[in-house]
Amino acid sequence: MLRRNWWKILSFLLLLYTFTAGFLGNVPAKPILNETIRNLYFHVAMWFGMMIFFIVSLLYSLKYLRHNNPVHDIRAVEFARTGIVFGSLGLLTGSIWARWAWGAFWSNDPKQIGAAVALLIYLAYFVLRNSLTDRDKSARISAVYNVFAFAMLFPTIWIIPRMVESLHPGGMGNPALDTNDIDSRMRVIFWFGAIPGWTLLGLWITNLRTRIQLLSLNQESNV
Repeated sequence: MLRRNWWKILSFLLLLYTFTAGFLGNVPAKPILNETIRNLYFHVAMWFGMMIFFIVSLLYSLKYLRHNNPVHDIRAVEFARTGIVFGSLGLLTGSIWARWAWGAFWSNDPKQIGAAVALLIYLAYFVLRNSLTDRDKSARISAVYNVFAFAMLFPTIWIIPRMVESLHPGGMGNPALDTNDIDSRMRVIFWFGAIPGWTLLGLWITNLRTRIQLLSLNQESNV
């Protein structure tokens, strides 16, 4: 049992370390960011997790298109669902960060708008699935749409916001991941605590939901 669930225990320990060190540890005193830089362990880690889950969802959609295996479709759906949850939490924590760094929860910053558009595109993935009654057609069409949704992540989040003036880190304004703005201790917590901890938690949730959906699929097959 322990050998099979070691990664769940690891997720708990990494998140415990992230919360403890993230809230109680020292952070560099930087203009604008100040103590809000602690949100790095939550906001930015959520976006990393979101991208990981969307990538895995895309791979399962491609596998479904190739092999027509309903298990691949279920996994694609559940990883996309977890990706949306992480993306929504990333948007929420980003708004909280913006409130204290920029003065408002929502300032129509290009990266805020791009992130919201990207999530809406992925939400349409589920609307499309639910609008089709035929299971095979729903799975195949939504798998194709998943490829489109993933492709749209790049212009909405990574390309267009970097082409215009932005307050967000990575654009024109206050940075957060720059090596000059976070010290070595923060990098350790971020890369070896926050990102793997949150990602493993998301994987745990996804596996639970996938098992429920597979049980439902097996029951339907036996009817």
